[in-house]
Amino acid sequence: MQSNDARTLLHCALPTAAAGAAGVAVSAAVAGGKGALGATFGALVVLLFMGGGLVALQRGARSFPHLFQMMGLLVYTVQILVLMVALTALRGTSAFNHKCFAFTLLAATLVWMGAQVRSHMKAKVLYVEPESARPQS
Repeated sequence: MQSNDARTLLHCALPTAAAGAAGVAVSAAVAGGKGALGATFGALVVLLFMGGGLVALQRGARSFPHLFQMMGLLVYTVQILVLMVALTALRGTSAFNHKCFAFTLLAATLVWMGAQVRSHMKAKVLYVEPESARPQS
């Protein structure tokens, strides 16, 4: 993984983990232990899915740079669909508070996406290779 990719992953994971911790604290205060468990599970799902998607996207971009935009759209679409499936599949569970799970999952997803946009906007990655300094013969 290149240094700018690792930096992007770090700049996305830290705010998401902080949002997850805030979600756990709020859920514990509102719904008790089951709420905290649901919020923890929601934050972990987002960190794993979004982090895994970012790593997969960067590895795919290294192998197939001409397909990067299409891979990005596909990865993000699949991530959102999987998160929607997780929400609907775990809707009726009694192991944890599903509303705390859903709200923390949504908040963590929004924080991840916002942090990723900010990280990409702040990154100073050359997208055009400068010409070499030596004269051409």
